[in-house]
Amino acid sequence: MAKPADRSEGEKEFLFNHRDFERVRDLIYRRAGISLSDSKQEMVYSRLARRLRATGIVSFATYLDLLERESESAEWEAFTNALTTNLTSFFREEHHFPILSEHVKKKNGPIRIWCSASSTGEEPYSIAITVCEALHTTKPNLQIIATDIDTNVLGVAARGVYNIERIEKMAPELVRKYFLKGRGKNEGTVLVRQELRDLISFESLNLLDERWHISGEFDAIFCRNVMIYFDKPTQANILKKFVPLMKSDGLLFAGHSENFLYVSDDFKLRGKTVYVLASQDDRHKRSSSYDTNNR
Repeated sequence: MAKPADRSEGEKEFLFNHRDFERVRDLIYRRAGISLSDSKQEMVYSRLARRLRATGIVSFATYLDLLERESESAEWEAFTNALTTNLTSFFREEHHFPILSEHVKKKNGPIRIWCSASSTGEEPYSIAITVCEALHTTKPNLQIIATDIDTNVLGVAARGVYNIERIEKMAPELVRKYFLKGRGKNEGTVLVRQELRDLISFESLNLLDERWHISGEFDAIFCRNVMIYFDKPTQANILKKFVPLMKSDGLLFAGHSENFLYVSDDFKLRGKTVYVLASQDDRHKRSSSYDTNNR
């Protein structure tokens, strides 16, 4: 297959114009609900240029034509993975975990938690550690479903192997209890202990899908730092679908820059970026407040 022509210093390897960028924006919005701002054009070029090199395709126009022509192409998965941001860390937004700890201490039966944007796994493993510590056992009656649209990061998460720098800020007693330090060729890495990995099921899920393959009710849903990539109608639709999946006292954890109060009437704020289901009275009071303010 032909290769891109030689280029002068500073010239891009592939032609990428505003029309190409608009096509990418439209495709990723329709496929994954991600709303890309104008400022993301260079990021899009950098990430998708790798796909052009990998596939041997010599232009963005041809690559995008392929995606539009073949809706079931395996390249769609690679395209989506390339444009998904996966910034995470263990115990990120740490104020959430004491709240979760107190919540699960009140539970008598099985505990179910959904981590809806699990990325490379640090979040669901932090959840599992929190529950184990709260209940004083490494084998709690706990099921964590961890989902993500990016299949690459799910593979990383399921393996549970991390560079040792990822746990440097974690309490030493937690490191000793829940991680194995690598030796020899694995030096410089840690492996999440099997007991913790057994508590989590990693599965692929697109929050934009009309139907989700998960069911039942959850004691907590973590949906942190993913809604910021969606527009308000998409956020409202996802929140509406959370409602029947939550127990009456279930908690919904959001990211630090996310505010659901102006998106959905189904939830009310319990604490800093922590929500609970709103009652009929809550909704009525809120509606009355809006009516009063708009007079």
